[in-house]
Amino acid sequence: MINLKLEDYDRYVYEKELKDFLPKDFIDFHIHAFRKDFEPYRPGKRAKTWVSMVAKETTMEQINETLDLLFPQNNVTPLIFGGTYFNLKQTNDYIYNEGKKNKYPTLFRADYQMSGEKMEDGIRKGGFLGIKPYLSNRPEYIPTNETRIFDFVTQDQLRVLDKNGWILMLHIPRAGRFKDPVNLAQLKEIEEKYPNIRLVIAHIGRAYAKEDIGNAFDVVGRGENTYFDFAANLCDDAIKACIEAVGTKKLIFGSDLPYAVMRMYRIVENGEYINIVRRGEFGDLTGVAHMRETDEKDVTLMMYEQIKALKRVAADMKLSDKDIEDIMNNNAKRLIDETSAK
Repeated sequence: MINLKLEDYDRYVYEKELKDFLPKDFIDFHIHAFRKDFEPYRPGKRAKTWVSMVAKETTMEQINETLDLLFPQNNVTPLIFGGTYFNLKQTNDYIYNEGKKNKYPTLFRADYQMSGEKMEDGIRKGGFLGIKPYLSNRPEYIPTNETRIFDFVTQDQLRVLDKNGWILMLHIPRAGRFKDPVNLAQLKEIEEKYPNIRLVIAHIGRAYAKEDIGNAFDVVGRGENTYFDFAANLCDDAIKACIEAVGTKKLIFGSDLPYAVMRMYRIVENGEYINIVRRGEFGDLTGVAHMRETDEKDVTLMMYEQIKALKRVAADMKLSDKDIEDIMNNNAKRLIDETSAK
């Protein structure tokens, strides 16, 4: 549950570092909304990860309150979709109702068992812009690190998305992240075989460290309808590499709320990212990957750290105000408007 209270240091970061950098209006293209009383996608206990420790619930009311609190002088429009570990019908019904009530753009949740016809029917009836599948929605017998994109997004679904020019926001699997050769081969196949899909590669392919990039931009990103969001990505090298490869009109801001309210900053050691968090804020971190405690007091939020990373890249690459407005607002708005018109 989001229960955010801003601290003096957060206010300082917003006022001194972010307020004048951000456009007045922008879109957060990557936000989960879900209720803790939803049924799980499948029985069984989830692994203890830093993501699972940040939020058990994030209602649309909480999302709206959080965005107002974080950006008091901005107008932020969220694109919303469901949580990744919950019953698909409950999730999609909730997103449909909240999207309609708040007039927010939405994405549909699908899994490997859903036919293209059933997915198409759900998207059309609910006015969704496309789908946000997730690797946990794969056949149960496939180990996490052996999961391929086509294990949770089927060819039948891809044909329907391509026919309609809908959005596929894709969190890619596998320990190799963006540089993984299986991921790259299947991303390239989607770009070439289904060119009408609005493919949004989330988190810049989960390249949270420079070492995660590899030769990925030599293989994918050339499609006319390929975009990248940098949700939860604080890696200057990844953001810069993405802009160098595809330009400022193919990069989209998304936060990954509710996880972006995590109070942290990020370092990289031996090619692995580590979230630095204040001691005691998350209880016992024994065995939790990518987490380390600090006794520092002035630690702000992932949301702010992510925008600070973009600001550093903008200064280094001498991006214009128009470039920032494209990344923070115009690219997402164009994608939403084009897809909504279909």
